Amino acid sequence: MSKSSVTSKIDRVAMRTLCITSLVGFMVAMEITIISVAREDMAAAFPSASAATLSWTITAYNIGVASLLLPAGWLADRYGRKRIFLWGLATFLIGSLLSGLAPTSGLLIAARVLQSIGGAAQFPAGLALLLMAVPAERRQSAIGIWAAVSGLAAALAPSVGALLVDVFGWRAVFLVNVPVAAFAFVAGRFWLSESRGEGVSNRVDLVSVPMASLGIGALLFAMVQGKQIGLVGSLIPISVGLLMLTIFVRRSLTHQEPLFDLRLFQLRSFTVANIGSVFFIVAFFGWLIVLPEFLQRAWGWSVLKSGFAIAPGPVISAILSATNGRLADRIGNRPIVIIGGAAGFIACLLHFVFTSSAPSYMTGIFIPGVFMGVAAGCSFAMLIGAAMSEIPPARFGMGGAGRTTVFQLSTALGVGLAITIVGDNQSAGTLLYSMQRVWIISAVLFCAQSVLFVLFYPPKLRR
Repeated sequence: MSKSSVTSKIDRVAMRTLCITSLVGFMVAMEITIISVAREDMAAAFPSASAATLSWTITAYNIGVASLLLPAGWLADRYGRKRIFLWGLATFLIGSLLSGLAPTSGLLIAARVLQSIGGAAQFPAGLALLLMAVPAERRQSAIGIWAAVSGLAAALAPSVGALLVDVFGWRAVFLVNVPVAAFAFVAGRFWLSESRGEGVSNRVDLVSVPMASLGIGALLFAMVQGKQIGLVGSLIPISVGLLMLTIFVRRSLTHQEPLFDLRLFQLRSFTVANIGSVFFIVAFFGWLIVLPEFLQRAWGWSVLKSGFAIAPGPVISAILSATNGRLADRIGNRPIVIIGGAAGFIACLLHFVFTSSAPSYMTGIFIPGVFMGVAAGCSFAMLIGAAMSEIPPARFGMGGAGRTTVFQLSTALGVGLAITIVGDNQSAGTLLYSMQRVWIISAVLFCAQSVLFVLFYPPKLRR
């Protein structure tokens, strides 16, 4: 076989893998936020269910995904990334179907848990499949497209969800996944190539599995339910979570076959990129979650109008993530992430200065949103590439699981912090004051992201 034929075959495999993993990433990421716009309709469908019960339709999925990422990463490296990816995809499909057909709120929550099991398998296995299929010199470009699609899904989910609910009803936010997942499963069955982590033992520290899952789950529960259970009530799951994670860390440092190899944090690129991800995710999702609420409560806009009002930012983010991926293959992630932090800082300051109680879309929303789109486009994918740049192929699943766990916890922290600050303010003036506090905190975090990469990320590291 000629060199050109081999190159062409590699390109076809890489493109097919990118398309399938991106499609699944879009679908799974959308589920994180799409259901939020359907809560009122679900409340009407299940009048006997309390608001606290219905909140678990969101919480169960997010906690389930975050809690199972580390075991899913190890399973992908040990038993095959394609196998775990397809198994998770089938589970997600069944969970989506049952969610859309659920006759009671209890069965809906159970179906969402099933969805989360499938969703947890997709992130580490999908990223590992993509990294193995793409040549090293083009990995950042592929990550850029993959992350752009996933990030766009999470950002556009409220708008898409509002449209689906208006046209087809609340069950459509779940049932829309069924044909997409079915297509991806069939395509993945024939087009994806299997890979495993070389040297990964079939024995794992079984004690660490529940310690990691329950510990992360307990912390995430405290973050997302803190408003409902109060400060005192949050202390119990926080204490339990920290205790379990302490046990998990101690065993990971001493066990011959740890669930997660903490030596990955000896890689400066992995550690710095994950810390930077915390700064960025908390800042960005704090902005993303509360801004539509401001538009609805202060400006009186509908859910659909609010969603589309902030859509230019995510669109810009998707475009830049793809183009910046190719740039990062040449110059590295570091300068792009620094620019992303600076753009986010400017976006928050523009909000602080120009966004007021009176509607002013161009100066108060659109222009800051453009800068926020630049921030996301220079951060989402670049931080993933920065974290995975020195991870050995045998640990792609494990490294991806660790990075995604940080992402999930940071998202919950950003959303929880923003919601706590905004609270249940009724007047437009009071709400604006709370929003300004969110923007200031986000501005500080974006600034910290840039400073962190200026001072600590390896300057010459490109892949």
